[in-house]
Amino acid sequence: METAEQHQRESINASLSQGTLAIEGTDTTNLPKLPPAREPESQWQQISRQVSQFLEQLPEYVGSFFNNYKQPLTTVGLILAAIVTAKIVLAVLDAINDIPLLSPLFELVGISYATWFISRYLLKASTRQELADEIQSLKNQFVGE
Repeated sequence: METAEQHQRESINASLSQGTLAIEGTDTTNLPKLPPAREPESQWQQISRQVSQFLEQLPEYVGSFFNNYKQPLTTVGLILAAIVTAKIVLAVLDAINDIPLLSPLFELVGISYATWFISRYLLKASTRQELADEIQSLKNQFVGE
């Protein structure tokens, strides 16, 4: 009796050392084996894995976004560039306007040019026609006709 009990304990100890425990009288050779247990991922590991996967696919996301919305993005970019340019021009003009005697000088230059333009191109019919021809020539150059 003692030897049977000892034999049973030895088989249990051997099966425990192999990581399996079988019921007496069963055939353990055909049993499916489970994969080895692994430690569960911590929350930080999961987050870092998701972030790295997202960063790997980011160039594809950005490229497809720009391909799908090329025209609207170009329009928005041009509008923003026009707004920034207008603000810069207004800031420069405001800075120039704050310089003493420079603002009246620019007004005098503007009035002088307007007077010359009116007397040169707008008083006589022949010079008005010359101005209209010049405008048409410039228009044809830009349009390409």
